[in-house]
Amino acid sequence: MKAGLVDAKKAKQVSKDKRKQQKVQKKAKTAVENEAQTAAAKARADKQARDRQLNEERQAEAQSKAIAAQIKQLIETNRVAKGSGDNLLGYNFADGKQIKKIYVDAKVQGQLERGQLAIVTLADDYELVPAVVADKISERDSLCVVSRQESNAVDDEEDPYADYQIPDDLMW
Repeated sequence: MKAGLVDAKKAKQVSKDKRKQQKVQKKAKTAVENEAQTAAAKARADKQARDRQLNEERQAEAQSKAIAAQIKQLIETNRVAKGSGDNLLGYNFADGKQIKKIYVDAKVQGQLERGQLAIVTLADDYELVPAVVADKISERDSLCVVSRQESNAVDDEEDPYADYQIPDDLMW
């Protein structure tokens, strides 16, 4: 103004334009900051969701391992001997769609037929456990209990085969 190049009105207009420009730049800057904040918040929420899902998967895996360990402990502590010696008999049972055979003595075979013992699987091997233990194992994982005879609770009056005699040499 002192040099006479600009008058007071023009100087005011320039300063006004300068303030408007600074205001617009400030708004643009806050808009960019808001976008960055929302993007960061969205990223945090996505990460929390992924972490939550991974945590649930880890917990499910840990729970399945704990159940497997419980089943293994139940089988190992309550295992019944299959019998020993030369008088072993073959006992056939169904494992899924296959017929399998284990060799047991006559006493154990009778207990299996009456439903007092059950056959369970442990690490690709078959073990014998009491029926009560088989029920506990079945509560945790029903696929571990391979064969379990239900106790014969059929009344003699309702049995349609009561008149027929079962041969002594029939083995199942």
